[in-house]
Amino acid sequence: MQQHSPLVLDPHGTGWQAEYRTLRAAGSATRVDVLGVTAWAVADPALLKHLLTSPDVSKDGRAHWPRYEQTAATWPLALWIAVKNMFTAYGGDHRRLRRMVAPAFSHRRIAELAPIVARMVTALIDDLAAGSDADGTDSCGDGRIDLRERLAYPLPITVLSHLLGVPDAETLHFRKVVDGIFDTTLTQEQAAANNERLFALAAGLVTAKRGAPGDDMTSLLISTRDEETDSAFTDLELRDTLILMISAGYETTVNVIDEAIVSMLTHPGELDRVRSGEAGWADVVEETLRLTPALRILPLRFAVRDIPLPDGRTIGQGEAILPAYGAANRHPDWHGADADAFDVTRPHKDHMAFGHGVHFCLGAPLARMEVAELLRQLFTRYPGLRLAVPPDRLRPLGSMISNGHRELPVYLGDPGDPGDPRDLVGG
Repeated sequence: MQQHSPLVLDPHGTGWQAEYRTLRAAGSATRVDVLGVTAWAVADPALLKHLLTSPDVSKDGRAHWPRYEQTAATWPLALWIAVKNMFTAYGGDHRRLRRMVAPAFSHRRIAELAPIVARMVTALIDDLAAGSDADGTDSCGDGRIDLRERLAYPLPITVLSHLLGVPDAETLHFRKVVDGIFDTTLTQEQAAANNERLFALAAGLVTAKRGAPGDDMTSLLISTRDEETDSAFTDLELRDTLILMISAGYETTVNVIDEAIVSMLTHPGELDRVRSGEAGWADVVEETLRLTPALRILPLRFAVRDIPLPDGRTIGQGEAILPAYGAANRHPDWHGADADAFDVTRPHKDHMAFGHGVHFCLGAPLARMEVAELLRQLFTRYPGLRLAVPPDRLRPLGSMISNGHRELPVYLGDPGDPGDPRDLVGG
């Protein structure tokens, strides 16, 4: 098969619809340029599921990517491959690190968190009723509220702060540096400086919790690190595990909340289905995850050995692989001709928004619970909620990785006034 030049992915993420179509039309996999790094993008769901469960594919660039050293020194997305935690681990190392973290996300712990999250959501929505920020101004002006700033951002960071024991004074610092991880418009120098700030914050949290441990996951991980010297975390793995938990549990959940609210406000017929009981808020969460997952792509994985493709081409040993989750979730071979439609009653809800295989996101149950609880309370309290701008004026994030918007301006409407559901589109 003739080899074409790699498809250059837009760092601003504005052309993702066309990129999805191009990736799917190219067959099982196609070569792409990710900020100067060439990788095989895989948008075919069957092939992607196979690769994500295959021992022939690794997330450990140090061990399985010949270009690791030169790339880690210069690539703006270097943090995605350079951290040492279960996100970049392979084989026995991955099993060891995942075993240490898994207890934090057990069914029992998530159940215990549910009433706490519900109270957090209620407090945030109560604050919305005041119609202003802490400085006495509304978020957007003219009575509009920025729900991304006032609701989507604070809930996940508040939950994570509770889970990890992050002091309130540090949450804003963590938020700013985590935002930088997902910003694919940063220069290499800007990204490197942002990474250093993130490393310092995580190391500072470890130091603080060693001195004053509490009933939180950070203290538990430190105790595990200090007591199980043969198989537990190294100091570097401990720091980078905290970075993973904060970044994966924060920014991604923000974007799912954002996209779920937008989907409801731009699909009033689907909102009617929820209000009538034909579908539930959990269905809204799953369809949002399928159609607009928090992460469109997730860099990178690496071929441990040559991997033949169905069309006769080969992903060579040591070559990089880019899971294209967003394109795969909308593939017509998986979800039919209406794969690009938002349908809360879709009977076949499978998706890969949380990954697949051994690296499936441990925090998925927590994220699902947070988003569903927020949607339930928000649309119950403000049934007349509507966008304050036309949908095409919502500004997407500057990222090839993330879905979501820079802001989410809405009019709340009167509490308890359902209004006309058809008025929920635009403003």
